[in-house]
Amino acid sequence: MLLFFGFGVGVAVMIVLLSIGEAMLFQARNEKLVGGGSVTVLPEGLDVEVMKTGGIGGLFFSIDHASFLYRQLFASPRYAKEISAVAPQIEGRLLYVRTRDGKEYAVHASGEIPSATKAVGAAPEIVDGKWDNDDGDRKWVAPTMAELRHEIDHFHLPSDSVANRDTWAEWHYFNVFSQGGKRWAFVSFIVGGDVTGTKWGGKLGITLREQSGATRRFGATLDRSRVRFSTTDANLVFGDSRVTVLPDGDYEVRAAAREENGGGSSSAGRIEINFRVHPAPYAYFPGVAMGSGGFVSGYTVPALRASASGTLCVDGTCEQLTDAQSYHDHNWGVWRGVTWDWGASRAGQYTFLYGRVYPPDSTASVPPVLVYLIDSLGFRAVFRPEMISYEDGNTIRAGQMALRVPSRATFSDVRGDDTLRVDIQIEDAIATDTRPQRVVREGERGDPLGSEKAHPFFIQMKGVARISGRLDGAPLSGTGTGFFETYR
Repeated sequence: MLLFFGFGVGVAVMIVLLSIGEAMLFQARNEKLVGGGSVTVLPEGLDVEVMKTGGIGGLFFSIDHASFLYRQLFASPRYAKEISAVAPQIEGRLLYVRTRDGKEYAVHASGEIPSATKAVGAAPEIVDGKWDNDDGDRKWVAPTMAELRHEIDHFHLPSDSVANRDTWAEWHYFNVFSQGGKRWAFVSFIVGGDVTGTKWGGKLGITLREQSGATRRFGATLDRSRVRFSTTDANLVFGDSRVTVLPDGDYEVRAAAREENGGGSSSAGRIEINFRVHPAPYAYFPGVAMGSGGFVSGYTVPALRASASGTLCVDGTCEQLTDAQSYHDHNWGVWRGVTWDWGASRAGQYTFLYGRVYPPDSTASVPPVLVYLIDSLGFRAVFRPEMISYEDGNTIRAGQMALRVPSRATFSDVRGDDTLRVDIQIEDAIATDTRPQRVVREGERGDPLGSEKAHPFFIQMKGVARISGRLDGAPLSGTGTGFFETYR
């Protein structure tokens, strides 16, 4: 009996262990674990052993900007020979459903794109009805160019956590070259103030610059009754001026303003622009929003590489532009005491964007620089240099002051086997004193905007950028013209 009992216990333990092993093997092969296909892409830093024991359905991780990754990487023409199908999936996400009578239920929900799930061989068996893409699925996978612009370029409202809403501002920004790159215009449509209340309005600003020559500033201030913006689309109306997304995804930019130092009189200089800005395919940055506490800073670039055609009229003399180099971005957030380093430039077949934002309380630390690199097929790489080295070798006039500004800028980074170095030669710079005029004139202290800044002069620069390095084992190089910004 003792031998029989001992043998029976040993066999039972073995059966249990084999059953557990078989269950784990089945789970490892289960399509719910990998969602079909051959490779599962997960958030960086996820413990694979945890995934094996609990499955994706037992975890609560997601991949930020998944639609951007889908369009620009996995389903892009760049990897068409390597990737035959890709499917985004959310498994077992815990949600709470509240009924009209106030009852609350915990539910597990999943999300998939039917056509994509079928393509990777993970479609469920449909016993009744249909399981096809709806319009939301189509927009997620392959939006039209106009739908993409509205998705990333719409306006925002400050959240309840933003306390100083009076410094909230959001704007469409465009720049364009003319006269073979010897003249350029900066165009800003700014909505400023507490847009959740009544104390807000619009400011149209246009800066026209001749290289190493004159700077003319044009502007118009608009009451909120003449401003129309939307949190669902990118269209913006500023009285008779406007930004409109056309059905093909191009931007129509119309603006007119009088010269600011003319006092608004009928004899003051006047500018009128009528551009059609055409973003290059895949050339966009999807957008990020950073912040803590009451600080928010958001940024997206719908047209990182673009061309502009139309007319630029100054004092009644019009210039025709055809496929002129152009750029468009969109900013939102609170800006009291905020400064930044920023730049965007073409570099041969590549285009790059870099930037970092200094919140008002960032004097003790320097945030890293984000460098975003694209080519004709879209996203190519991201680098994170620790610093930008400026050489302040130029002197310009800022009112009555002589101000030292950059003549060169360099930064570099190494990411595994990939390397990038950017060298910028500054050809022209202009300075804007961001302190209110009463502070500049009277030397007052304690102003909420200007005098809190350690570097109150906003520097806008134009120059030539050169990139070098290696990417995916191949040499990386290119040269082109761009715009850059910093503070002094």
